[in-house]
Amino acid sequence: MTKIASRTVHAKRVGPTLTPDRSRVLIRPFYPTSDDIALRIIGRVMALSDERVTQLLREVLCEFEDRHEQVEHLLRYRFIKLRDTLTDVPETSPERQALIGAYFTHEYSFESTALFNPSIVPHPDQTGLAKGTLRFILSLRATGEGHISSIAFREGTVNAQERITLTQPVPLVTEPARVPNAIYEKPLFARKLQEAGLKNDLSSHMLDQLQDTFTLDDLRGVLKVEPPHTGSPDVAADDAARGILLLAESNYEVIFAPASQVSQRVLFPSVPSQSNGIEDARFVRFQNDDGTFAYYATYTAYDGRIILPQLLETHDFVHFKFITLNGPAVQNKGMALFPRKIDGQYAMLSRQDDENILLMYSDNIHFWQTPKLLLPPAEPWQFVKIGTCGSPIETEAGWLVLTHGVGPMRKYCLGAFLLDINDPTRVLGRLHEPLLAPNETEREGYVPNVVYTCGALLHGRELIIPYAMSDYATSFATVSLDELLAAME
Repeated sequence: MTKIASRTVHAKRVGPTLTPDRSRVLIRPFYPTSDDIALRIIGRVMALSDERVTQLLREVLCEFEDRHEQVEHLLRYRFIKLRDTLTDVPETSPERQALIGAYFTHEYSFESTALFNPSIVPHPDQTGLAKGTLRFILSLRATGEGHISSIAFREGTVNAQERITLTQPVPLVTEPARVPNAIYEKPLFARKLQEAGLKNDLSSHMLDQLQDTFTLDDLRGVLKVEPPHTGSPDVAADDAARGILLLAESNYEVIFAPASQVSQRVLFPSVPSQSNGIEDARFVRFQNDDGTFAYYATYTAYDGRIILPQLLETHDFVHFKFITLNGPAVQNKGMALFPRKIDGQYAMLSRQDDENILLMYSDNIHFWQTPKLLLPPAEPWQFVKIGTCGSPIETEAGWLVLTHGVGPMRKYCLGAFLLDINDPTRVLGRLHEPLLAPNETEREGYVPNVVYTCGALLHGRELIIPYAMSDYATSFATVSLDELLAAME
């Protein structure tokens, strides 16, 4: 690689642009402020005549059945969940069940505020394409009312001439179903308890009652049995039980209908640690030791107070595993997994100190221990902090890493640096000027003066960069790999 000092390179904006669409709505549970109010609502519906119930349900279905799939089925399911939660809910006809369910359901416009912070990976299905064309999946952070963020998806292609085409999204969107009785491995679960500071005599006793593999129902069955007297007060037993259950519920699996389209699928927060958002997923196609591929995504779980890096795993973008990351290095934002092991270990970039980029290794993807400083801010446009913009990309010259830098007036720009392919602790080069900075048409949004990405894609000798504009919308830019490598000292 020829290295030319002070040479600059800029990404070319090519579009298309994705903006938030308020018409795309999820059907979600609604619950009043107390159980007493909920029971009074149910009582009012129970007092209606059969004819009035039929009329009201017909009105609901006429208004909403074109906006969602299987609306009546979903409303009855909502009634069943209410019955599981509340006491004294009477048995009643299917029609009345659906109408009661409608009073405890609402629509949520999950991308009404913003559609941003994209990452991009090759689609698992590359069949039926013209020569030189690649099909991709784009993940996006979708934000709606209350600043609640979820993960949305689009698919598209980039052809031999680097023209990017997005597939028109399907209007009806859906959430996945929770996989019942997902399997937990006891040794892994015990280590997670240890790393989380939840391993003690009480939790060890509870684990001893489980098989080497167990389900959430198995765990709940054990927790119903009062632990034997160990000299600890009841509150300690309760804390141990809550900690174990919270950990188990935070490691779960979901599945979409296999016939659903990629753009229909939305991963919405569903456990307490995510209650205010699943943020900034950074997907990477990871090559396993046997040559097969899996897709992982680091993301930030946010409960309104605490941010916590977590992990997603999928092979087909239909079945997803949510996995807790553990260890002292699991903190702050910006964790980005390398797309394969290095010297037999997983490798991850991170920013635990909220200022510098760090590097760490692990023999287990679930646990991260000791990060070491890799790259500090160096240029004025990144003096506040520097962070990764997605997983490293393997090239013949080394690991190419896109970055974001924060400068004066909290302006975010994209940059890049290069790491040695065999020893990523060695920085081979970095850009001295931004690769992409917000222009006049991109400065206004939910958070002004920001361009940001959660991952790029190498297509031939061209780097495809989906990027967010001021935390509002998403567009695309490209840059020649050869020009980018040549611009680094």
